[in-house]
Amino acid sequence: MERLRRDPFVVQTVRSTAAATLSYVVALWLSSEPAPLTAPLTALLVVQVTLFSTLTTSLRRVNSVVVGVLIAIAFSAIVGLSWWSLALVILASLVVGRLVKVEEFVPEVAISAMLVLGVTQVAHTAWDRVLETLIGAVVGLLFNLVLAPPVWVDTAGDSIEDLARRMRRLLLDVAEEFAGATPVERAVARLHEARRLDNDVADVDAALRTAEDSLRLNPRVKEGLLHRMVLRTGLDTLEICAVVLRVLARTLADLAKERPGADLLPHRTALAVQETAQHTADAFVSYAVLVTASGSEAAEAAEERLAGELRAARACRGGAADLLLALALRDPDRWQLYGALLAELDRVLAELDPEHRGRRLLEELDRHGRERRRRLSPRRLRRASARA
Repeated sequence: MERLRRDPFVVQTVRSTAAATLSYVVALWLSSEPAPLTAPLTALLVVQVTLFSTLTTSLRRVNSVVVGVLIAIAFSAIVGLSWWSLALVILASLVVGRLVKVEEFVPEVAISAMLVLGVTQVAHTAWDRVLETLIGAVVGLLFNLVLAPPVWVDTAGDSIEDLARRMRRLLLDVAEEFAGATPVERAVARLHEARRLDNDVADVDAALRTAEDSLRLNPRVKEGLLHRMVLRTGLDTLEICAVVLRVLARTLADLAKERPGADLLPHRTALAVQETAQHTADAFVSYAVLVTASGSEAAEAAEERLAGELRAARACRGGAADLLLALALRDPDRWQLYGALLAELDRVLAELDPEHRGRRLLEELDRHGRERRRRLSPRRLRRASARA
């Protein structure tokens, strides 16, 4: 039951159904139309998962309907309904809808214009349609204001942790392939697995955008900007690490092609690489827990665990570097592959470093502050300074 309450699809379905039904009841009372279905249709489109998206969607939808109605009234005063006038109405509606920036509701401008133009009493039907649209939009807004939508930070946090666990598993699998004579086909399969991480990152990014929207304009959240920045910078770091994992898998595939039927690395070197990868892979999960921690105690514990895993990884990395250097001196034709393997592990360790995360977070906060100051007009800036 708790899982259903945290599912965005379930919440969206229940909230949209309730808001659409309520708007239809209100429209029956206020509108003269016998079946004012525009109101529940508007509420259905307006009520989104988050309050921020509900507000922005409401404004765009009302704007699109009003623009379409005005175009229909203008055309009805000049020409009647025919194939060429309908074509002109559609063309004008789509062009004007693009100009007024209603985004995904551009077709709604043409739909509203056609529905109004096709009736006998244009003016009466036009304003009834505007009224029903306003009823649906207002009911949708009030629905989210009175019954505030949930904050989807936990859902996004779970997605980030799941991504980190998949990356951990992949890094361990890739490192395991360096021991023994790995067939080229299996090394290429690991590369395909690494490439599929791009789809996983995209899914997490969608969940994070929903969480970011749920924090905007939400009265239950006091530090929404900080939460958004922490999650966003955390995902950015994991995305960079996913790219490095793909390059590491590419190195594995190249080495397998260079040494068909032979051990990719000597036993001691492969063991050192695997130990480094083990601690680095564990650091993925600790980093994700640190990013998504809801309390200071959990964050401190995750940061301490992450620091310990990074220290262990760097210690193992030193031994692996010596062995790879000796191997490169004995096998100079493949020194680039050995060096690339070490550089890729170094890049992951650098990205997961807590100090690097802190600097990136401060940079993002500073950048957001500069953008916000640029958006303020000089007059508003002077007023804000005066109030401060």
